Amino acid sequence: MEPRSEPPAQGREGDDLIRPRSARPWLGRQTDFHFVPTDDPVFDRSLVIAGDARDGWIVLSYRTDPTALPTRPMLRLIRADGSVQDFVLPGVTLTRAHWLGLLPSDVTEIRLAVTAGSGFSLERVGLRSHASLFCDCLVRRPLRAVAALYERMRRDERRFRDILRGACAVTPSARFPAWAAGRDDRAPATRHASGPKIRVLIPVRSGEGRGLSRTIESLRAQTHADWTADIRWENREAETGIPQDGRVSHAAWQDAALRGELAAEADALCLLIPGETLDPDALALLAHPMASRPELDLIYADAQHREGLPALKPDWSPDLARVTGYFDTPALLSRGLIAGLPNRPVGPIDAFAEELRLGVASAARHVVHIPRVLCRTPRWPSDLIPAAGVLSTHLAAIAAPAETEMRGGSVDLRWRMPQPAPAVSIVIPSRDRFDLISRVCRGLLHETHYPAIEIIIVDNGSTDAAVLDFYRTLRRDPRVQIIIEPAPFNFSAMVNRGAAAATGDILVLLNNDVAILEATWLDAMVRQAARPEIGAVGAKLLYGNGTLQHAGVVVGLGGRAGHILRRRPAGTPGRLGRLRVAHEVSAVTAACLAVSRDKYEAVGGFDAEAFPIDFNDVDFCLRLGQAGYRTIWTPAATLAHLESVSRGPAVGEARQRFEREADRFVTRWRDVIRHDPYYHPALSLTTFGEDLE
Repeated sequence: MEPRSEPPAQGREGDDLIRPRSARPWLGRQTDFHFVPTDDPVFDRSLVIAGDARDGWIVLSYRTDPTALPTRPMLRLIRADGSVQDFVLPGVTLTRAHWLGLLPSDVTEIRLAVTAGSGFSLERVGLRSHASLFCDCLVRRPLRAVAALYERMRRDERRFRDILRGACAVTPSARFPAWAAGRDDRAPATRHASGPKIRVLIPVRSGEGRGLSRTIESLRAQTHADWTADIRWENREAETGIPQDGRVSHAAWQDAALRGELAAEADALCLLIPGETLDPDALALLAHPMASRPELDLIYADAQHREGLPALKPDWSPDLARVTGYFDTPALLSRGLIAGLPNRPVGPIDAFAEELRLGVASAARHVVHIPRVLCRTPRWPSDLIPAAGVLSTHLAAIAAPAETEMRGGSVDLRWRMPQPAPAVSIVIPSRDRFDLISRVCRGLLHETHYPAIEIIIVDNGSTDAAVLDFYRTLRRDPRVQIIIEPAPFNFSAMVNRGAAAATGDILVLLNNDVAILEATWLDAMVRQAARPEIGAVGAKLLYGNGTLQHAGVVVGLGGRAGHILRRRPAGTPGRLGRLRVAHEVSAVTAACLAVSRDKYEAVGGFDAEAFPIDFNDVDFCLRLGQAGYRTIWTPAATLAHLESVSRGPAVGEARQRFEREADRFVTRWRDVIRHDPYYHPALSLTTFGEDLE
């Protein structure tokens, strides 16, 4: 008996995804399709396409339930030799998402993995030819088209595919309005008569009432009907054009009003400014999680800022929240959260929003992020960054062990150093390369300002006479010990061997091809690693030409894990200005990684069996995350790194070994690959520049 198959998908009348090809040529020629169930518990449905689409391109267009978890779908290609290729698709952040992929000539089956309960619906399958992709690429990135043609002639399928996908399926964030136009066709929303009671507070500073009518109109259009709006004027202005509604009240701003009164009798508070407009389903989507999770403190979504710039936010990132206020608009603050803040006067209207954001960033524990653009705001993202004085006052009020500092034009937190300063053990795996090991040791022993360090060199069988002579000199320094590890190269085992010999409270893993640029780099990393809630700490690493080599690891980038924004200028601010301040990431590189020794030991150190060479640092950080510790990347520690210069690129057997480790990594961490909490699901995993896909 043939397996039961679902009927071919049907498009809806008027759906813009099934308009004539001339309307949206980039979606390709529409073809019929249906699904057949599989016995794979993850890739549980096989996609059957009408006709032979092999050695061509496929465009998938799909939707998910806006209230579902933001896990990305995955696609698996099964090839004639039994090998598989997995691809992580974009998440749905407006109405739908699109994915462009190459179908090799020997593909035998296409499978999909989607999250149960996500409401995933594949609406359209389009087919495109190589010629059409080349034409698009010639228009967008002519040099990339030449490179793609060259790789096609060389039969390098992976590079050919990635070049064309990067040129034709990826959009710079600055072009968000055009990108969104092909992904947003929301149907008329259904009104919700019941649900949490929401109070919308709109403080209006003197002379800033313009745009208030648009804000009120957007509230009146909400599908969530149980709301009231309280407009508080610093100096009441003429109300011409402001819609009249019994749910909207006006009053004067009172500095003496208490914080505890902000939510009044409502279940949640939403703070807006004049000119901000909510999408019709914004309050409904924000309120939805509260119905099943009464413990929630904060629910926030994404926004579109002035001139169309998107604020595509990470999931809850407390350190980033303190210094950027990124979660602010739109957001619901629960009555319980408001009640838990110090019940002092709200104070002057100018500082109110900043102080409230800081209080929320410090107090919120149970937080949900809805990765959908639900608000348009006239503010710039930088408008949410608190003033240094306000942040300092807040830190003093909550007795936080940190102070403010200016870095790259932004306010950052400088966490206090425990006293006495903890001893640090720096573990350096190495072999030969006198130029590298001598430089890094000089930087540590003579160019780093830190009171208590020891260096542990784990040598993997050096034979270079200059290196062996250098070791004889180093052994005279009581701060240095050298361990000879002659076994076949296993980076994880070497790191574990060095960690076992360490006596310091803080371990720092350091590659031999790193150069010290700033005397205070170690101080900055230890301040972070000594915090009880922090696991691994990573540094800002630069290539020899001064461009970014490491600004944190995104799990899923390139299908496995990768360094975001690599080869960009060193001063690149990053999304939401993140690269100017310390913030949470899923993982950091072991080229320069700090962690307290007790946390290192608690998770078993590096996995030398599964990941002897690659992915060991990412796996380590993710295991720390499972144990409840956050990973931090900080620009306050900046070093130079000539990536893998001492090892060289992986080819032949080394490449095969890399692929085996990569497969183990994907199997172990597939859930994180499908949703790195600090990387928005709309952002591309094909390129490294925080582009849209």
